Amino acid sequence: MKQHAAIGPDEPLIDRPAARPRIPLRFILTATTLIGLLHAYIGARILPALEVGSGGTAIGIALLVLSTLLVPLGLLARLLAGRMHEHLATALTWAGLIAGGLASSLLVLTVLRDILLLPALALLDYPTMSTLQTASAWGVLGLALAFTLVGLINARRAPSLVEIDIPLAGLPAALHGFRIAQISDIHVGPTIKRAFLERIVARVNGLEAQLVAITGDLVDGSVRDLAAHTEVLRELRATYGAYFVTGNHEYYSGADAWVRELRQLGIAVLQNEHVVLRHDGADLVLAGVTDYSAHHFSEDQRSDPLAAIHGAPESAAKILLAHQPRSAPAAEAAGFHLQLSGHTHGGQFFPWNFFVRLQQPYTAGLHQLNKLWVYTSRGTGYWGPPKRLGAPAEITLLRLVTATD
Repeated sequence: MKQHAAIGPDEPLIDRPAARPRIPLRFILTATTLIGLLHAYIGARILPALEVGSGGTAIGIALLVLSTLLVPLGLLARLLAGRMHEHLATALTWAGLIAGGLASSLLVLTVLRDILLLPALALLDYPTMSTLQTASAWGVLGLALAFTLVGLINARRAPSLVEIDIPLAGLPAALHGFRIAQISDIHVGPTIKRAFLERIVARVNGLEAQLVAITGDLVDGSVRDLAAHTEVLRELRATYGAYFVTGNHEYYSGADAWVRELRQLGIAVLQNEHVVLRHDGADLVLAGVTDYSAHHFSEDQRSDPLAAIHGAPESAAKILLAHQPRSAPAAEAAGFHLQLSGHTHGGQFFPWNFFVRLQQPYTAGLHQLNKLWVYTSRGTGYWGPPKRLGAPAEITLLRLVTATD
């Protein structure tokens, strides 16, 4: 068992420096072909119905071709950032991600339009049907642009503050009102840089919480590329410090190097282990596990809530930091009272909020699994397209309270 502040930056780790990923040419060609086919479907279903003449149609085709190329180019620019001018790489990355977000909305809305038009074919005469097709095509284009613009504004603005009370049975009176600030899924990387993170740190510090929990997917890139941006995390302030657990994106980015870097910044990293915090005479167990999928990268990194709680005081309140909500059954079986997670982004934007439920038991908010409370953050940043619709980013302030039932 490790006590509070016993974790240091010099603990032994297996050194696996992250190299820039190499994407096979076949994969690039296959992905670009698939993207092109989806864009061709959008063009075939929308452009003729717009009735913009041959000139307008040619412009539409050119824009769809440009979008088809920008999406993979944005990814390649990020991977080849060290081999091209920084400003060019940044511009291509932004253009590719925004194009991807717009194409996603166009595709979804085009499919919905086709489904909704099917019954109209049997019910409406030709002139009315033609008018409806034209109006709905313009509607798809207008809505996709609006969704992309509004989603961009939502993604880039300061995360909202979500405050929630967690009722724990048998919570000692000394821990009633104990405050935990949670941030998650910031994804410092291609479009989220130091300035964005500085705003988050300032907001968290203003909450004057007892501890800060960072529940994974902090970064999308190597320590070499992003250390200058994440360095601001050194300024996080809380009574008992800041604690971090790995998410799946840390393993894409070189988890061992990031663990060392974060510890050097004064952030405690919990890897299937716990600390005991003594607050006003009462013990609080704070544990953390590696990401649910970590064993796919290295078997010795397998997530293990039972190991994380081993040796903890029986009577203490027990909190688990676990990046993915699907750690909950194992956390409940291990005897935890509260699990803090992220990973889902709340779906980030329509329609992906519906698909998250196919992989994770909880998409966002507070849920209960038998005696375990699970809070799933919608995330503090975003991943991929700078776009949030219906799932605003959040900084969460959780307050432990004694259950009244």
